[in-house]
Amino acid sequence: MARRSLGARFGWLWAAYAVSAYGSGLGFGALPLIAVLALHAGPGQVAALSAMGPAVGALIALPLGPWVEFRRKRPAMIAMDLARFAAMMTVPIAYALGRLTFAQLLTVSAVVAAARIAFGAASGAYLKTVVRPEDLLVANARFESTNWSSIAVGPPLGGAAVGLFGPVTSIVADALSYLLSALGIAAIRDREDPPVRAARRTGLGELLDGWRYLLSHPGLRALYANQLLVGGLIMATEPLLAVLLLRQLGFAPWQYGLAFAAPCLGGLVGSRLAPRVVARYGRRRVVRVVGTLRAVWLVGLAFVGPGPAGLATVIAVELAIIVSMSLYNPVLATYRLEEIPKERAARTLSAWSIGSSAAIALLTALGGVLADVTGPRTAIAVVGLLILGTPLLLPKLQDQSRPVCLSAR
Repeated sequence: MARRSLGARFGWLWAAYAVSAYGSGLGFGALPLIAVLALHAGPGQVAALSAMGPAVGALIALPLGPWVEFRRKRPAMIAMDLARFAAMMTVPIAYALGRLTFAQLLTVSAVVAAARIAFGAASGAYLKTVVRPEDLLVANARFESTNWSSIAVGPPLGGAAVGLFGPVTSIVADALSYLLSALGIAAIRDREDPPVRAARRTGLGELLDGWRYLLSHPGLRALYANQLLVGGLIMATEPLLAVLLLRQLGFAPWQYGLAFAAPCLGGLVGSRLAPRVVARYGRRRVVRVVGTLRAVWLVGLAFVGPGPAGLATVIAVELAIIVSMSLYNPVLATYRLEEIPKERAARTLSAWSIGSSAAIALLTALGGVLADVTGPRTAIAVVGLLILGTPLLLPKLQDQSRPVCLSAR
């Protein structure tokens, strides 16, 4: 079983994901960038755009989980892709007409965030019907590999395109990638059965059903709490590190970009190793060991100094974090899909994403407050020390009884 095709349906789904991921990589940071270049937004407005848009999007996504759950997943994914395409395309149109406003950027950011959460819920539920259970880890490893390669390649190319062709170039590329993703999903030849509503709940009960299942499942509950803290704390250091590197240590913008783009290549390594590592050591050991390794490196960013040595330190720490994350994430995603019943998959995955977005927004805001009081280096050190306690939340999972495919290729 070293190399095995996962079928034409997965091929189209993976291709659609790749197009969308690379488009998002090209458009990474595009909305804050155009806010600065076209609307002359200040730091407070840029921070609000980065935090408020996803936070509002998470609120909008609350009713989308049940909506996706009880509909065919392919049309739901196509609808979310088209919604993102339409929202993003309003930006270059308004810019060309001289009518672009900051309120519009906030609205677009919220719509895109909500559609992303709903799309992820639908695609996760759909993946369970596309590949066999024993192939879920390989499928998730391929998605993870594509994600990290798009982050490594997309932002530098997007930045170059903006410099050559103007501030809305990367936004147009991102918008078109959603349209191409929708076309790829539409090309899947699949007679999807309509979902069956087993037991109808009232409005609030249905909205909270995903969290109810997560919190009632011992393994998922522990992994969810761990993921909220790890993801939120890691993301909280990004703006702090930007201030430390660019303002206090005098790094050039290209050095800052290199410090984050180059380590993403490590994501290709970790994601491709995931099936082999699980096959050799078992899922239980991978979750415990690699889940711990994700948390031990972050404190190293507090010791970054100026010059080439400082740049090498950032790259080394980020590389260690990303290799660990890219090895851990496919295992987590596979276990999550295995444990969530098919009839609750969209609501539960939506609840997971909404909680993650809220945790990132909250912890990033708290990190900014701490940095204002103590300075960015001290705040990074505090975050790095706090994350060291997160492995205590990792559960002791049972290893899989069935074999897994040994290659992510």
